[in-house]
Formats: sequence, C-alpha cells, structure tokens
Amino acid sequence: MTTLLTRRTLIAGGASAAGLVLAGCDRVAQIPQARRILFMGEEMNRGLHRALMHRDALAREFSPAEMSPVFRVNGTRNPGTPAYERAVAGKFADWRIGVGGLVDRPLDLSMAQLRSMPARTQITRHDCVEGWSAIGKWHGPTLGTVLKAARLRDAARYIVFTCADLYGGAPYYESIDLIDAFHPQTILAWAMNDALLSIGNGAPVRLRVERQLGYKHAKYVSRIDAVASLDAVGKGKGGYWEDNVDYDWYAGI
Repeated sequence: MTTLLTRRTLIAGGASAAGLVLAGCDRVAQIPQARRILFMGEEMNRGLHRALMHRDALAREFSPAEMSPVFRVNGTRNPGTPAYERAVAGKFADWRIGVGGLVDRPLDLSMAQLRSMPARTQITRHDCVEGWSAIGKWHGPTLGTVLKAARLRDAARYIVFTCADLYGGAPYYESIDLIDAFHPQTILAWAMNDALLSIGNGAPVRLRVERQLGYKHAKYVSRIDAVASLDAVGKGKGGYWEDNVDYDWYAGI
C-alpha cells in the first residue's frame, strides 16, 4: 500500500528531531529550519494529495469518548479591541457577519440568524502546524448553506474570511477555494464541546475546514467575501501567514 508523506508526519518528525517547544504559529514562523521541514517538497506533496485522495473525501470523525480532555487555545487568545470588548459585553447580540463580494444577494447575518440555520455537528481532529493535535466537537451551519443563500456569481473562485483579531494593526484574513467551501464538513462553528465558543477558541464564530491545517481555521469571523482572484487579498497569497511567513495557501492534510 502506498504511504502518503503528509505534513502531519513532517511536523511531528521535524519537531521531535529539533526539540521544538512552540507556543503559537508565529513561533514556527520564526524558525527557518522548521519552515523548511514543514513545507519542503510541497509541490510534490500537493500533487500526491490530489492524485491519491479526493478533495471531497470526508475527514475522520470520532466518538464522544475520543474527545480530548483539553483543547488548547492557539493563535489569538482575545482580539482585545474596543469593538470586540463591546461585543463580548453584549454577549455578541450585535455581532454581524457580512457576506458579499461576487454574490447576487449580500447578507448581513446576526448570530441569532446564524444559529437558526440548519446545523451540522462533527467531532474531528484539529492538526496544528506546531505539531500538536486535539479532538473536539463542533456545531454550526455549513458554509455552503450560507453561500447558497447569498447566491454566488459564476465568476467566484475563492472565499475570503476577514476576522476581528488584528495582526500588525490589520484584521487577520484567510481564504479557501470553492471545493473546500462547499465541502460538507466545512462549517461556521458557533459551538464547541456542547457550549458556545469561548473567546480563546474564536467566539462568536470560527471557520472549520476539516481537511486543512489549523491556521486555515479562521477565528472571530466578521466578514465573508467571494472573489475571482486572490491577487487583491493581502499581499496576494490569500492569507496572513501565507503572505508574511511563506506558509502554503493549500494546507491539506
């Protein structure tokens, strides 16, 4: 049987060999050796993924008994901006998620509206670029449900997420293509482990794109836009880490 060399293997092996003790994705970015391990041979690896695995295949789902006792917080722990603090104080009653760009029916969704949509519950494993994994239970509507309500135009090719946490004074951002956007396990999660999302885990809503590494799972989502190209998104690579520390845009696992 053919064994696919995944970044999960590279991450675990590389981190162990180097003795890395990491606290966040930015720590990985600061270590050139780690970056080389994480993304070496990426074009070959990406080709193998696409040749041997259907991108619409489902990520493994787990039983409640297999859930991790602790699901560590990673990346931003609290956006801490005045606007976000006001939202927290109001229990996110006034939070809005704009859905626009190449759509025929722009949306301005409240959390009440998002929570009223048909939802999916899934217990999946989060694989971080740092080399750790945790299994958690996520609940929320599929991203596809929201995009269908907004009526994507034919020219749309990518979905861009803008978030409430700031990096260098600007909102965090990420993007995925339409294959991942309409994957049945790609959801806008507003609950985790049978409770509303905590601030550290992205309240009030975060993206779960289960076939990709953790840095693609944008937290604190405030806007969703359909675009034809990533050229005008950040520096043109489609995500904050991709633009600034050369992480790969496609982080499939």
